[in-house]
Amino acid sequence: MAGNRTFTMIKPDAVGANNTGAIIKMIEEAGFRIVAMKMTKMSGERAGQFYAVHKERPFYADLCAYMSSGHIVPMVLEKENAVADFRTLIGATNPKEAAEGTIRSLFATSIEANAIHGSDSDENASLEAGFFFSETERF
Repeated sequence: MAGNRTFTMIKPDAVGANNTGAIIKMIEEAGFRIVAMKMTKMSGERAGQFYAVHKERPFYADLCAYMSSGHIVPMVLEKENAVADFRTLIGATNPKEAAEGTIRSLFATSIEANAIHGSDSDENASLEAGFFFSETERF
């Protein structure tokens, strides 16, 4: 159902720092239901596919190397107004600008190692969820 699902992934820095459980707890306490979740590690090639939209940007190679540097935890979440509410929960991309109490204000160490990804639209949430989860895994 449009507007009720979003995609997120806990990034290698947060997984490596053992913040996965605390982040999941914040997500659930904010009223999100986890529909699908797994721990995995992307290859550099797979990271390149996921971030293909940024291929021409100067940070693309570093982003792919970072996202393939350790384990990640992709998830499909459900809640009314999921995309907007989740973007509020995670905070600004730059943790120095993230509101107090947001996931990034608490767990991100830099703009690059910002702990978590959150889809920016219903359409991207569906595409990103499909990258990691089959249709049957998401329902």
